[in-house]
Amino acid sequence: MAKKNTPLRVPVTQGLKDIYAMDMYLPYQAACEGKFSVTAFSRLAVALCVVRSALAQKNTQIPDAIEILDTAITTLTDVRRRGDSTDVWEITEAERPAVLNGIEVAEECIGVLDVALLAHTAATLFDQV
Repeated sequence: MAKKNTPLRVPVTQGLKDIYAMDMYLPYQAACEGKFSVTAFSRLAVALCVVRSALAQKNTQIPDAIEILDTAITTLTDVRRRGDSTDVWEITEAERPAVLNGIEVAEECIGVLDVALLAHTAATLFDQV
């Protein structure tokens, strides 16, 4: 009988969690301090989108995670529209809770994902751009 090949699941390490946290919290902090830029925006948006997409592929059982991330991503889409048209990159006071909530959920959920899924998801999203 042939041995079944199951894909190796490499868990997300604390180091990778830290990288994602920096890619989310540092741009958010820059936005709150009036130092937001298109580069910082991109780091934040990409990190949230990768985690959200990976959670959807995994069919996550984490309650409301995808909906919370969708709200944060929709908010960032509004930020991008404004930034593209005015060249002023900012997350308004009213938008900050939705974005911060998305960051916190993404950080919480990243531990249920694996490195290969995150890498594959990021590559797929970058190919679509």
